[in-house]
Amino acid sequence: MNKISKWQRQLLLTIHIMFSGIMLGNMAIFLILNITAAATSEPDVFRACYRVMHILADSSVRASTIGAVVSGVLLSVLAHWGLVRYYWIIAKELLTLCAIAVNFVGMHVWSLKAVRLSATAGLDALQNPEFTANRLALFVGVAFQIVSLVAMFLLSVYKPWGKRAPRSA
Repeated sequence: MNKISKWQRQLLLTIHIMFSGIMLGNMAIFLILNITAAATSEPDVFRACYRVMHILADSSVRASTIGAVVSGVLLSVLAHWGLVRYYWIIAKELLTLCAIAVNFVGMHVWSLKAVRLSATAGLDALQNPEFTANRLALFVGVAFQIVSLVAMFLLSVYKPWGKRAPRSA
């Protein structure tokens, strides 16, 4: 028996998909900005890429992460899925914990550091080992987020592994 109506479940699912799509879109933008920053010879473009990443990290990335997590938990609890009833949901929850850490901490810290280092040194920041390590961490974080978000989308569509066996008392 569902705890919410079909219409309410569909509305909540729409909200969840919307926020999840925004998260994936944010990471696509981060990837494009990372590539642009790596390929440009214009100091202003270089600095602007990192500034935009930091603005997104502190706004849209955070908001979409909160929206996706809250709507996902509500969907699991209020619909028939449950939080630990299906293996695919448990996998999504583990990936979500990683996404929260990377989105709330990683993207903020890495983009802020890139903004600070590029603002003071411009393209000369490329010679700084601290900047190079930070840029690599930012790129790896973005790549991880894209892979994990796509994996979460695939888990939601295909729902592999089925239901967990009930525990015997």
